[in-house]
Amino acid sequence: MEPAEDWLVESLRLYQDFHAFDLSGATRVLEWIGDKGARTTPKSSLDKRPDLPLTSPLGLFPERDFKVQHGGFSDRSVFDLKHVPDTRLLVTSGLPGCNLQVWQLAEDSDVIRAVSTMDVHESDGPLWPRVAVFPSVAPSILHGARLSSLKVVDLDSQKTTYTSGVSDDDVLSSLQVLDTDTFAFCCSSGRLGLVDTRQKWAPLENLGPGPGSAGRRWCAEAGGRGPGPSIARLGSDGQLCLLDPRDLCQPVSSVQCPVSTPSPEPELLRVTWAPGLDNCLAISGFDGTVQVYDVTSWAGVGRQVEPLFTHRGHIFLDDSGMDPAPLVTTHTWHPYKPRTVLSAASDASLHVWDWVDPCASH
Repeated sequence: MEPAEDWLVESLRLYQDFHAFDLSGATRVLEWIGDKGARTTPKSSLDKRPDLPLTSPLGLFPERDFKVQHGGFSDRSVFDLKHVPDTRLLVTSGLPGCNLQVWQLAEDSDVIRAVSTMDVHESDGPLWPRVAVFPSVAPSILHGARLSSLKVVDLDSQKTTYTSGVSDDDVLSSLQVLDTDTFAFCCSSGRLGLVDTRQKWAPLENLGPGPGSAGRRWCAEAGGRGPGPSIARLGSDGQLCLLDPRDLCQPVSSVQCPVSTPSPEPELLRVTWAPGLDNCLAISGFDGTVQVYDVTSWAGVGRQVEPLFTHRGHIFLDDSGMDPAPLVTTHTWHPYKPRTVLSAASDASLHVWDWVDPCASH
C-alpha cells in the first residue's frame, strides 16, 4: 500500500476521534472557547483583508461541521488574538505593527466590530507586538515587540500601568500572563524571564542557551500539571529545554527532538503543555506533524528522545498538491478533553484529533 493508505488504516488504531476541515485560508491563530468552540483567523498571513476571528461551535461528531457564529474583516494581517475574559472583547495584533486593535462580538448579530485601537508607538519593520491579557475587573493588555517596548496598558483608559523601562532591544517571541501580577517572556534569542509587575523591572532570568546557539530561534511556554520543571523552551533545531521557575539559572534537562530539518519558519514554532495530562507537551512548526512527548523521565543534557505520539494527518490528507508538504502553523490543546488537540497547516487544513495513548493498558 501507499504510505497514505498505510496511515489511513493505522489511524483507526491511533485515534479515538479525528475530524478534518478546510478553512478559507491558512491560519496561525487558534483558540478554544469553553469545551465546544474554537476561534481562528483564516487568511491571517496570506490576505490583505483577512477574515477576522470565527467563533465556531465544535462538537466531536462526524455529522457536524463548523458553523460560523461571528465574523468580520480586518484591514491587516492578524498574527495574535486574545479574548478578554468575562467580556465580548478581542484584542488582535499583526502587521503592520503600529497598533493593536480591539474588537467586540455583537450581541444582536453575527458581526465582530472594530471598536478601538491601542497605539503601541513602534513600527519596527517585520516585527509585531506579542500580546497577553491580565484578567481582572479592569483588564489590562500586556504587549511588546522588544523588551524595551514591553508595557501593560489599562484596556478602558489606555493608560500605561507598567513598563520595562529598559533600552534592551532583544526581540520577543512570546508573552504569557501567569497570574494577576506576574508574566513570563521569551526572546527569539532564547532568553527567558519571569516578571512581577508589583515591582520595578527586575526579572528572574535565564539569559539563553549560551555558546553554540547562534542562529537558532526560540519560543517557550510555562505550564504543566505534574511536579518538576514547568517551563519548556523550544529551539528551531529541535532542542527542547525544561526549566524550573524557582531556579532559571540552569535547565533541568535539555533534549533533542527528532526533527527532519530546522524549522523553515521559526515564527511558527510552538510548544504547549497539555492542561489535562501530567508532564505532557506538544511541539510543531518543523514540518507537517505535531509531536507529543511525555517528559516524566527526562534528565540530563544532550539526550535524544522519541515522541509518545505523532500526528501526521496534515501530510497524508493533503490534497492541495503542495510541494513540499504542508507546514503545521499552530496547534492548541482542548482545555478539558485530555488528549484532544486542534491543529492547522499551511494548506488551510484544520484537524481536531483525540489521540490514543500507546502506553495505556487495554
